[in-house]
Amino acid sequence: MKDENSYKLTSAAETKPSFWKTYFHSLRLTTKTIAANAIIAAMYVALTYGFWFLSYGMLQVRISEFMVLIAFFNPCYIYGLTIGALITDIYSPAFAAVCSPLDIIFGTLASFLASVAISLCRQLFIATLFPALFNGLLLGFEFGYVSVYPDGSWPLFWVNFGWVCLGEVIAVCVLGYIIFMILSKKTPHFYKVILATQNQHFRW
Repeated sequence: MKDENSYKLTSAAETKPSFWKTYFHSLRLTTKTIAANAIIAAMYVALTYGFWFLSYGMLQVRISEFMVLIAFFNPCYIYGLTIGALITDIYSPAFAAVCSPLDIIFGTLASFLASVAISLCRQLFIATLFPALFNGLLLGFEFGYVSVYPDGSWPLFWVNFGWVCLGEVIAVCVLGYIIFMILSKKTPHFYKVILATQNQHFRW
């Protein structure tokens, strides 16, 4: 009996797909996920431009940033979130001008890295911290680089880091966390609608 039970446990462990196999399988694009990513990118751009007066500058509270938490439930949305960030970093309605190449590079990279980190996380609240971390570091560096003083010195990096982090905390850690907690715990069929492939039983 003991050997039979051991065999069953071993067989179950062998047949259960590994985390990485499931993760990379979720990154595959299908007609449905391409359409879903197009919707996510469009919503990100619409929310950023709709609240343009909050979306640009040192203290930027991008309401659209709460959407990055959708990657917590399906890594495939990394594509749509990155494309949405790229589009909004190309042109700024706040300044009625094309953004600098540095804005495009660092802003898009920060969104990409944050989305990847979120998709690898297992608790939603911890996942909310990554946008503040990556945007704070990369945009803090960018703002310091473009505002270098004539004598060659940089403004305080941590001041830039703090302002960017504050905006991300408001948009993601507070607004995003509340929205996704309500949707995931109180809304029927939420996981089915967003094509969730992971973290459907997270605690906090």
